[in-house]
Amino acid sequence: MPTLAYSSTTGMPQTVCSGIMFTTPSGFSPHLACAEPVEEEVAPREGPEPGASLADGPPITSASLDTLIQNLVPTADYYPEKAYVFTFLLSARLFIPPPELLARVCELCIKQQQLDQSPLDTAKVRKFGPKILQLLTEWTETFPSDFRDEKMVGHLKDFINRIAPCDEAYWKTLNQVLQKLSQRLAQMSQGEESIVKVSLNASSISDKLVAFKTKPPPIQKDMLSICNDPYTLAQQLTHVELEHLRHIGPEEFVQAFVQKDPLDGTQPCFGDQKKKTSNLEAYVRWFNRLCYLVATEICMPAKKKQRAQVIEFFIDVARECFNIGNFNSLMAIISGMNMSPVSRLKKTWGKAKTAKFFILEHQMDPTGNFYNYRTALRGAAHRSQTANSNRERIVIPFFSLLIKDIYFLNEGCANRLPNGYVNFEKFVELARQVGEFMTWKQVECPFEEDRAILHYLHTAPIFSEDGLYLASYESESPENQVEKDRWKALRSNVLGKT
Repeated sequence: MPTLAYSSTTGMPQTVCSGIMFTTPSGFSPHLACAEPVEEEVAPREGPEPGASLADGPPITSASLDTLIQNLVPTADYYPEKAYVFTFLLSARLFIPPPELLARVCELCIKQQQLDQSPLDTAKVRKFGPKILQLLTEWTETFPSDFRDEKMVGHLKDFINRIAPCDEAYWKTLNQVLQKLSQRLAQMSQGEESIVKVSLNASSISDKLVAFKTKPPPIQKDMLSICNDPYTLAQQLTHVELEHLRHIGPEEFVQAFVQKDPLDGTQPCFGDQKKKTSNLEAYVRWFNRLCYLVATEICMPAKKKQRAQVIEFFIDVARECFNIGNFNSLMAIISGMNMSPVSRLKKTWGKAKTAKFFILEHQMDPTGNFYNYRTALRGAAHRSQTANSNRERIVIPFFSLLIKDIYFLNEGCANRLPNGYVNFEKFVELARQVGEFMTWKQVECPFEEDRAILHYLHTAPIFSEDGLYLASYESESPENQVEKDRWKALRSNVLGKT
């Protein structure tokens, strides 16, 4: 079963930093954590001095956690670059829980701006206020799930209430931020509940349907009876993909691989890991479902001509997915067609026109670390950047490979250097990859929904691996004794026949 594994316990190849060359879409430096540790830490700013802007010096490659937090804190004359804010807020959760980070940021602001004194220096606060409000707004907009923790909302309210007496506009800003945040969190919850509900419905496995192969007319609906136009199905698959992508937060990519910080004596930052990566895991389940749905649709028909017709149909669907830029559905279809119960149907494949299939297989060939696919992905990304319509903006990457790239970046490069500094160069690359994905997932699907097709995609029963093999053997008889024995066992277990 083509299942994505992203845990260090799943048997994925482990990498060490020394001497390893990574090949990723960006070709990032293989020496991120292998270089000699930087001995000079970036000088922290004390007070509201403007001279510590990250733009004033070379990019930070490593620094202490305290220094990185300090560089996040704005002053009246300084605001961190947007890329730095995203990179640090994304990666800092590996070292410090978001509520604790926000508390630290607020404490630094209070100290630097002397917000604990009475009366407050109104002129000084008015210079600083818009900057900190901008940072807090960016945080709520980019990582809204952090604010599901009541502590985060408490820190946010407490801090703005501290500066609000200096300008009534700050009250208004607070209310606007909280209102937008509340709406966003409600949308996220509704979306996640919908995804979970669909996932539960999509888990229906009905191997008993194999028995229908010998009972005409067909009892079970099939894809071609719902949709016989490849382009229309490719559009609806793109709907499903973008709906899943919409719910995946950037933090899930980090939380999928989170490990306890060796320099932290407390518990790991995340207690309920399952919940922290639920959207990502739901998307993986969708990929697996599509693989099995394709295989089921091919193995189900009783007649060879019908099976060949289904194969040709899905080849055309895969081609349309490629043209749209939907590489995840493309790979799921190819994976489904390459599953052993399908690939063994030699007589069926002999009836089908497969030239286009081999071209698509070549595009997704894993040779050279998926060189052909990565080239096509870069082309789609370039098209997206210069697009005039949402149709041209669609880029849906092969998700398992994206996760694998991030996995190897995480495993191959240390979070901290030997001197204890945070390996910030690693997290700049992580943020680049995740940030690119975040851009792609924001595209509005330009295709009209077809509820009948979407319902079928989500709810049509699928065969398990045993069911697929049984349907395959029922279609084309076993070729050797091993297959014959397996066929007999499956008939007994699945259909209750001997």
